[in-house]
Amino acid sequence: MTPEGGPQEPDRREQAIELLVFLFLIVPPLALSTLEIRHSSLPFPLAATATILDDLALVALVLFLLWRNREPLARIGWAAPDPRGDLILGLLLFLPLFAGAGILGEYLSALGLSSSSATPSFLRYQGPFQALLALALILVVAVAEETIFRGYLVTRIQAVTSSPLAAVLISSAIFAMGHGYEGAVGVVIAGVAGVVYALIFLSRKSLVAPVVLHFLQDLTTILLLPLLGIR
Repeated sequence: MTPEGGPQEPDRREQAIELLVFLFLIVPPLALSTLEIRHSSLPFPLAATATILDDLALVALVLFLLWRNREPLARIGWAAPDPRGDLILGLLLFLPLFAGAGILGEYLSALGLSSSSATPSFLRYQGPFQALLALALILVVAVAEETIFRGYLVTRIQAVTSSPLAAVLISSAIFAMGHGYEGAVGVVIAGVAGVVYALIFLSRKSLVAPVVLHFLQDLTTILLLPLLGIR
């Protein structure tokens, strides 16, 4: 615990213990998803609701840990000095990164890596109500996962290891685990995206641009492409 007064970073031992406990909560479910077990047989409304509640619970845990340690939200990137600049940065980077992910996916597929080109059943919505639920899911996932994987994990891993590179690579590898249903190609692309988001977070000290990029990526693949008849 920190003493009374202003915010103070907990010592490395405390952060290491906290990090290990947090990883114990999130890594096993993500590892199971690589075997296409997580949500694989659930209809979209149930899968979306479960994912939203799961992500919100993890964000609540992150906020509790920050409160317990008397750490400000700025430590995990939620007090950007120039949010408009980060918003514009995210918008400008989206198309190049989206196109780059597509090119990388084609290249990896050509090398023989497995991929899933079709949208999995648990992400297929039907009707206007489910479309609104999909939009809510996309928004919550973008904010929550950037808070968890970039804001919290990158910050904690860097503090424990004293290595920004380790923080970027480890957090991105854990993030990629949750995309096992997309095949090996999807896992690699998610890992690369995680590295990009983490580097932006470290350079900007803000989650705004990564959240914008994450939101637009999922909005395009989950909501917009299916509306155009592209599954």
